Amino acid sequence: MTSVAGHLNSQDFEGAYKSWNGCSPDALFEAPITTYVENDKKAIATNIETQARYASVLFIWTDCDREGEHIGTEIRETALKGNRRLEVRRARFSNIERAHILSAAQSPIHIDENQANAVAARIELDLRIGASFTRMQTLTLRPLLEAHGMGEEVKVLSYGSCQFPTLGFVVERYFRVKNFVPEAYWSIKVMHLKDDIRVNFTWSRGHLFDRLAVFIIFERCLAAGLARVTKVETKPTSKWKPLPLTTVELQKCGSRFLRMDSQRVMKIAEDLYTKGWISYPRTETDQFDEGIDLRSIVQKQVQGHAWGQFAQGLLDGGFNQPRAGRNNDKAHPPIHPVNFVDPPALANDEERRVHEFIVRRFLACCSQDARGSKSTVSIAYGSESFTASGLQVLERNYLDVYPYDKWTSTQQLPDFVVGETFEPTEAFMREGKTSPPGYLTEPDLIALMDANGIGTDATMAEHIAKIKTRQYVSTRPRGRVVRAEGEDGDDVFDEEPPVRGARGRGRGCGARGRGGGDNNTRGNTGADGVQEFIPTTLGVALVQGYDGMGFDISLTKPFLRKEMELKMKAICENRTTRREVVQQSLEMYREVYVKATRQMDVLRDSFRRYVFNEPPTG
Repeated sequence: MTSVAGHLNSQDFEGAYKSWNGCSPDALFEAPITTYVENDKKAIATNIETQARYASVLFIWTDCDREGEHIGTEIRETALKGNRRLEVRRARFSNIERAHILSAAQSPIHIDENQANAVAARIELDLRIGASFTRMQTLTLRPLLEAHGMGEEVKVLSYGSCQFPTLGFVVERYFRVKNFVPEAYWSIKVMHLKDDIRVNFTWSRGHLFDRLAVFIIFERCLAAGLARVTKVETKPTSKWKPLPLTTVELQKCGSRFLRMDSQRVMKIAEDLYTKGWISYPRTETDQFDEGIDLRSIVQKQVQGHAWGQFAQGLLDGGFNQPRAGRNNDKAHPPIHPVNFVDPPALANDEERRVHEFIVRRFLACCSQDARGSKSTVSIAYGSESFTASGLQVLERNYLDVYPYDKWTSTQQLPDFVVGETFEPTEAFMREGKTSPPGYLTEPDLIALMDANGIGTDATMAEHIAKIKTRQYVSTRPRGRVVRAEGEDGDDVFDEEPPVRGARGRGRGCGARGRGGGDNNTRGNTGADGVQEFIPTTLGVALVQGYDGMGFDISLTKPFLRKEMELKMKAICENRTTRREVVQQSLEMYREVYVKATRQMDVLRDSFRRYVFNEPPTG
């Protein structure tokens, strides 16, 4: 048994194409690519090649996903250099329990060449597209940056086909908040005091934006004098237990409940997996196969101090089959604990929190829905209807082990009888204003990426980390004020972080020391600990510049990358080939590239406006 450390091989352009000044950036769409082993991986490759000389069969035990399949082909090719007669088999597994490992060893399969080819296509496309656009926009904008004394501060303006749509989501939400205009509305509130209980009735219309119309309706209510009870209903209700845990859901919950960014959560989950405590943490599946013995997994958690009693209760009759979601990648089960580990034995507090969440989530899945009773009283007041409701939680069930969900009883409603009349204790018109949407949080951003096919469950965290590293966006605790308004009504980006190393340059750049920092979200605190994303002036300039070019398909929107991801799936399903996908995708991006180079003045003007606070040249 020996090991690798991720991909063995790397790819780069050959000869003069490696140099930024050795060719035109558009030549990279067709430039020859060479595959090689990095210096820090050469010892690993040599070891595999050497070991192969003394073996007759090679078993590949890389992770059972697309990336693992491609790494398997790299191992295979390296081993065959040492022994061309080597038989190569692939072990298919999703956790490292003893029984599962033995089963995988006894039923080896062949490497899935289609999945490996899909990854190879993605690697080539990311290299060609990313390098060509990165060089083009950096070389084009560098003179402008140098003219403003920022040449040393911003050396590279990188582009990525997942990176830019991710940035686009952040900038689009920022401008939705920035451009939001509150609109006044009016509603009618009714309260009645009965049996010393204040009952607040909600207007069935919610609210209206016409003050006069609401005033007329309100006058009719007052003229009626009495309200009449039209319906009294009490019925059982439930709060559903959570679905089995997927990678995307783990990343979202990590930010929402554990106060960690997605990249950190995934690193910790992978460490827990390699130590044998949880199943493989990269999965799209939210349904357990019928054949898996979930009770035996629950049994292992009985000794847990914090949740052992609940686990024992499941075994004593409380067990309920987990809900089945709609997703199944046919490769890995949902994320779940596979062995018991005493929390104090884990490496640090972050490991303990992630591990505890995974255990509690699994036990909650195996429990029953929370059950309660919901009371509803409807009244007619004038020509309008109003409703009041109350909740009584009767059986907490899964909530006893899963504190991340909240469901609590409300004040009980007094007894009402259909046909009963009363004069409301209070009735009044209330004015309000619509509120802007919030800035994107990490769970919001991950959900948008997932829905639009930007990246995979395995790479979303990397793309988010990339736009933070490039200082296209900044994060901060949710709830802080990001923008002020100048006397002339223009926006002042005085709460945004500056471009890396940039000096303050008036209102167009962020002020040093306010909202800046290293973007590391570990240990951050705020109103609720959740981080929100704010684009820097650099990120805004890039997105607004490309959007201003008027493309049918913008580089900052998800459509191009989503189309590419669908083509990767087609390779996996043997409906197309790697070569066809590479050619089709390059043609799409080359067309956009040519149009962009013809309109780079639009991007320059965007930088002048947002980064340097200057008027456009045109």
